[in-house]
Amino acid sequence: MNDKPLARWSVLILVALMMFFAYMFVDVMSPLKSLVETSLGWDSAVFGKYAASEYIVNVCGFLIIAGVILDKLGVRFSGVLSASMMVVGAAVKFIGISDWFSTTELYRWLGSWWPEMPANAKMASLGFMIFGCGCEMEGTNVSKILAKWFKGKEMALAMGLEMAVARVGVFAVMWIAPVISNACGGSILAPLGFCGALLCIGLINFIIFGFLDRKFDSQLVQAGLATEEKSPEDEFHISDLGAIFRSKMFWIVALLCVLYYSAIFPFQRYAPNFLEETLKVDATTAARLFSCFPLLAIGLTPLLGIFLDRKGKGATMLMVGSLIMIACHLSFAFLLPILPYKWFAVTLIVILGVSFSLVPAALWPSVPKIIDEKILGSAYCLIFWVQNIGLCFVPMLIGSLRATTGGYIIPMIVFSSFGALALTFSIFLKIEDKKKGYGLELPNIKSVSAGE
Repeated sequence: MNDKPLARWSVLILVALMMFFAYMFVDVMSPLKSLVETSLGWDSAVFGKYAASEYIVNVCGFLIIAGVILDKLGVRFSGVLSASMMVVGAAVKFIGISDWFSTTELYRWLGSWWPEMPANAKMASLGFMIFGCGCEMEGTNVSKILAKWFKGKEMALAMGLEMAVARVGVFAVMWIAPVISNACGGSILAPLGFCGALLCIGLINFIIFGFLDRKFDSQLVQAGLATEEKSPEDEFHISDLGAIFRSKMFWIVALLCVLYYSAIFPFQRYAPNFLEETLKVDATTAARLFSCFPLLAIGLTPLLGIFLDRKGKGATMLMVGSLIMIACHLSFAFLLPILPYKWFAVTLIVILGVSFSLVPAALWPSVPKIIDEKILGSAYCLIFWVQNIGLCFVPMLIGSLRATTGGYIIPMIVFSSFGALALTFSIFLKIEDKKKGYGLELPNIKSVSAGE
């Protein structure tokens, strides 16, 4: 089936739409931060803890378990499971901030301990934890799906397009959330419910994908390219996790990943409020300005995927992307307060989006080059696990710095320092690739064909 363009690109559309909906839900409350603080009684520190809750269970080991589930039970089971977790988590979060919840006994019990964290924030965080487990698991699952369906074909382009579609979710929610909220009288529940409904559509997408993937597997068996029962050599074993942890390249990629994304996703949580205060604009305008962040990424990521497939230079792209991010965050810290113009803010935001095209487009297609296919799902999950450690603690750090300093200069310096460390590891990655010949600088299509 994957030899037919219609089949493999249909699979891409099904799984990419789920990540599009997931990215919308992740940031649905970011453009509403000021409203959240006034309506729900949250301050920046509480908002930071809520943002961090998405990753807490993953950090505590869920993503390791998710990798084992993915490699043992396959992409179909894992896809439906993780999509279902996102839907359940969204429902819990919706209940947590509803007016009805404030009348329940559970609300009063939650409010009786740790009073610094409001009861509605605790319940919303619980839902975000469940959603976060499903979202991160689905992210790794999608990577393995695309590696499977596009093996020997346009893998980097497919992964680039999937990431581009997901980035559109960030753009869309920065516009849609304030519009829905204002149309419903300043409601937080309305945009949250809208994005939750989209997640239900994403779950249906994965059920449909399951039928396509089952047929694909049967065709592989009939063609003699796979067997119904895995051989002992091909079957995943828990001990295989040790091989991943012992891999020097795994740790370089994982640390590069956590440092880079720690300067991107936590920044997204606070960026609308940062622009609101720095440019002296209202929350809706700030959200729309930041919505420009993924615009160049949307167009560039697929083009970079084509470039990687045909020309290579993945390790070099990681270095360039890290350099751009450092420059942007330092400009946010020191230049934008001096030149508080909308055009300048949008310019910096769009350039940061270029960085967000270069690094993910090069990073994720590189993993199959350094990790055996039978443990690829676990490798992706372990990389996400390391990444989630940063994504869990950085929002709390930024929220604390924001509360204690009363400004955003120090947080932006912290973000730029993460970029400097990411640059260091990208240099290590290129040196190691040159020594061992993993092919990170080589074209994807050429390297796969050569392997066959």
